[in-house]
Amino acid sequence: MTRFLQHIPPFLRNKYFLSFSIFLVIIVFLDKNDLFTQLDRRHQLKELKHSKDYYSTQITAERKELEALKNNPAILEKYAREKYLMKRADEELFLVPEKTRKTKN
Repeated sequence: MTRFLQHIPPFLRNKYFLSFSIFLVIIVFLDKNDLFTQLDRRHQLKELKHSKDYYSTQITAERKELEALKNNPAILEKYAREKYLMKRADEELFLVPEKTRKTKN
C-alpha cells in the first residue's frame, strides 16, 4: 500500500486538493444548477429579452395606430377599407386574386 502511495504525486495526496476537486466536479456536473443548465438558462434569458423588446415595440406601434384611429375619421375609413374590405354605398369592390408562381425543382 505504501508503495502505491509513493507513486502518486504529492499534490494528488493533498486533502485540500482532493476536497476541492470533488467539490468542483459536483458543482460543474452533478448539481441541480450545474454549468450546462446555467448556460442554457442564460441563452433562454437572452431570447426572452429579445422577444420582450420586439413585443414592446409592437405594443407602442399598435397604441399609436389605435390613437390615430380614434382621432382621425379618414384613417379609420382607410383602415376599414384595407383590412375589412368595406366599401361606400355608391362603390363596387372587385377582388383580384394574385397569381402564385410555380417554382421548378
